[in-house]
Amino acid sequence: MQIDPKEIPADVQQAKQRLGIVGNAPSLIAAVSRAIQVAPIDLSVLITGESGTGKEFFPKIIHTFSARKHNKYIAVNCGAIPEGTIDSELFGHEKGAFTGAISSRKGYFEEADGGTIFLDEVAELPMTTQARLLRVLESGEFIKVGSSTVQKTNIRIVAATNVDMPKAVAEGRFREDLFYRLSTVQISIPPLRERGNDIVLLARKFAIDFAEKYRTPAITLDESARNIIQRYNWPGNVRQLKNVIEQISLFEAGNEVTSSSIEQYIPHAPAIFAPTIANAPSHAYDKEREFLFNMIFRLQNEISSLKATIESLASGQSSAVNISQSEHIDGTSRSIVKLPSPMTTILSPSETSVQPTEITEVQEIHDPSMTLEDTERETIRRSLERNGGRRKATAQELKISERTLYRKIREYGLE
Repeated sequence: MQIDPKEIPADVQQAKQRLGIVGNAPSLIAAVSRAIQVAPIDLSVLITGESGTGKEFFPKIIHTFSARKHNKYIAVNCGAIPEGTIDSELFGHEKGAFTGAISSRKGYFEEADGGTIFLDEVAELPMTTQARLLRVLESGEFIKVGSSTVQKTNIRIVAATNVDMPKAVAEGRFREDLFYRLSTVQISIPPLRERGNDIVLLARKFAIDFAEKYRTPAITLDESARNIIQRYNWPGNVRQLKNVIEQISLFEAGNEVTSSSIEQYIPHAPAIFAPTIANAPSHAYDKEREFLFNMIFRLQNEISSLKATIESLASGQSSAVNISQSEHIDGTSRSIVKLPSPMTTILSPSETSVQPTEITEVQEIHDPSMTLEDTERETIRRSLERNGGRRKATAQELKISERTLYRKIREYGLE
């Protein structure tokens, strides 16, 4: 469903044109309208949404339509600043405050006095910095690193994150009081997969932009290609679509792109197509997870059978089996059982027993009552231990990308 451009309010149209926002999806128009409504009121705003959805446009809307529009607007990526220097970057420092501080320096909160500061990836702030930020929000006061003088600043803070903030608060990774201060007003940005025909509009705009940039003929998408991009899940959202159109604009310049051509530029396209339905659940990782955990469950069943056989042997109720050394298959420890053939001499139970610690270890890792998340967390944790915390080696052992491993480590609190 799309809104007729003629029905879009004039101020929303103005904001879209000024900042180059493309799309008429109701959820997008509602987000832009909400930003315009809150702009004149000096409240903190928290913008939420998946990575790549275009959250950075909305602080600009708020600043442009506010009384602070003639003062400074500063955007800060909190996730890109090292923990050791983030306080200095935000609040400034005095000469000699730390090694390398050869002169005093103003921080962003002092530089943006009277204006707006945008804190992107705010959930990445260290806990100590969160305490400093809370003081700014409550009283407008801050202290430079290495100073004892309290300074005042008059700024408006707009923050953004792709993290589930209530979950981060519950896990102790983000201060609850700061979360409520930042989220006086919340604006949720819809993922690209829920924006319907906006995907085609954005692809057309990007194709024209790249044709001008590279001075090549613009590409066009036939109906089959348009259907493909509308059904694709776009886990990287607008950022991923822009990257795909840029590649196609380079290698297919001037061509009419078909579905078979565009699939070459979309990773794993056949595996993660999904209908573009508002509020539909994301299936970008579901099939990958289902495949991995079906394999884990099969291993669990094998180990459960092995455990039953070993217990039966230990009580003298079954014939002996030869148990070889454990081996690693897809990063999962499993024992190999060789049943005796009719020509093999039957061994006594004492000759076929295994160490109790080995049985306990298998039982702990592969408890059938564990959920998918529990199993995944435990598998990653033990692999990290085996590899001494080296993420590259762990990713290779688990046969996943380092980026996926890093995301999982953060998700499960295994830092």
